[in-house]
Amino acid sequence: MKKVMSKLFLLIAVVLALFIYYYITLPAINIHANGFWMALFFIVGVGWLLCLAVKAKKEYDLYGKNMDVKNLLKKSKLLKAWVALLLVLIVVYIGGSLLSSPIINAAKYQQLLKVESGDFSRDIKEVSYNSIPLLDKSSAELLGNRKMGSMVDMVSQFEVGSDYTQINYNDKPVRVTPLVYASGIKWLTNQSEGIPAYIMIDMTTQDTECVKLADEIRYSKSEYFNRNIYRHLRFNYPTYIFDDQIFFEIKDDGTPYWVCPVKKFNIGLFGGQTVGKAILCNAVTGECEEYAVENIPSWVDKVYSAELLTQLYNYHGTLKHGYFNSILGQKDCLQATNGYNYIALDDDVWVYTGVTSVSGDQSNVGFVLMNQRTMETKFYTVEGAIEDSAMSSAEGQVQNLGYQATFPLLLNISGEPTYFMALKDGAGLVKKYAMVNVQKYQWVAIGDTVQECEKSYVKLLVTNGISKSERTGIYEKAEGKIASIAPVVIEGNTHYYVCLEQSEEIFDVNVADSTLVEIVKYEKGDNISFAYEMAESGICTVVSIE
Repeated sequence: MKKVMSKLFLLIAVVLALFIYYYITLPAINIHANGFWMALFFIVGVGWLLCLAVKAKKEYDLYGKNMDVKNLLKKSKLLKAWVALLLVLIVVYIGGSLLSSPIINAAKYQQLLKVESGDFSRDIKEVSYNSIPLLDKSSAELLGNRKMGSMVDMVSQFEVGSDYTQINYNDKPVRVTPLVYASGIKWLTNQSEGIPAYIMIDMTTQDTECVKLADEIRYSKSEYFNRNIYRHLRFNYPTYIFDDQIFFEIKDDGTPYWVCPVKKFNIGLFGGQTVGKAILCNAVTGECEEYAVENIPSWVDKVYSAELLTQLYNYHGTLKHGYFNSILGQKDCLQATNGYNYIALDDDVWVYTGVTSVSGDQSNVGFVLMNQRTMETKFYTVEGAIEDSAMSSAEGQVQNLGYQATFPLLLNISGEPTYFMALKDGAGLVKKYAMVNVQKYQWVAIGDTVQECEKSYVKLLVTNGISKSERTGIYEKAEGKIASIAPVVIEGNTHYYVCLEQSEEIFDVNVADSTLVEIVKYEKGDNISFAYEMAESGICTVVSIE
């Protein structure tokens, strides 16, 4: 009976140890997961040690201190079986890793990402001021922490999370991040109610809002036990291999969600990682919805991380002629530059990065845009300076001030590919803006505002014969009901002056422009939407009617 109880106690101890290991490490029960193999090694190792302990106990009971440990290891078939099993697992793991590697599967890796050629002037429209993200993540973090410091009712209990996911929300680029518990003690005293708010930062106006929720966030990265988002996902989907990055997003109605990509391995056991599906977890209720990657709802902006997309493009660019060519000869090998930024197009977020040769020269052969929801990728042939050179050129214009440039955003200004970047002081605050021509990176315009910077840049293009018009390339948008509309004649041309309800601006529509002639169809009370720019006279010049 004593031996039975001893074995039962040993079995309970082993099961408890395995449960603790699983609860902490959360391995997916899937042969494609490295964590699964580590768990197998752990189980076999523990089994071998337990078997050894039992055998040693028997030998000790028979021979006491005179037992022969070496002979014990040799004559025990069970111990040999455990060792053989461990060796088999190691061989399979190493073999699977090798057979999944680019060394053997270069062609398959190269084809993981399908890259189409794009037309810059057609695909990258001249954007309006209210769609240009003016802040990078570090600047957003400063604003988020400053806002949190003003929330006296929450600052002692919560901190701002580090997510700062850039998304499109109601056609505006914003960064969102949840609050997190300030410490373990603060979690203990607040976890019954949950996290009451998240931070939202408008990337164009720098407005920062602490959005308080009617129902608190209960599933997050800062929870410790079952409501920890990673543990919640694992217990609901034990076989899914989740990406290292899960994204905090908000639905159009403001409801917070966790977008959790599920890895898909296309080559062997561990190779060719992409995304096969995604789990959308309601951060308030914990309810999960599963979608195949091609059926992800349009409000979701991030499924593929920027790092994964960049890695996939590097496979595409470097493995055209095989793995060893990418290391030795490097014929036709291209790679992404050492940074990236985000562009909002068609209500999706695209990763932008330049493309250069692997030789390390200071020029780009083009750039790519990669959709973070669909993985759609377009390559644009635009030769010019790499981003680092453009950043250095912009910093050189303000070297007396010691400002540092953020990683550029690519814009279409008067049909010209243009790097746009913010210039920050030592405290990380945005002080000025810069525009640098991609092909002629010595052409730099600096301004205290985006509008001022853009006007200086357009004049620079005119001076150098690139553009024939000083018309602004970045426009504001206006829409509403017409309060009054009246024709006037200026220098022989008919113009319509339009005023909108709840707006103090006067909009000038020049009918001599054939694209604007439809203004004659509008009357007082009609709804209208158009793009415009502010002229020096203070009257807004309409450039297109939408």
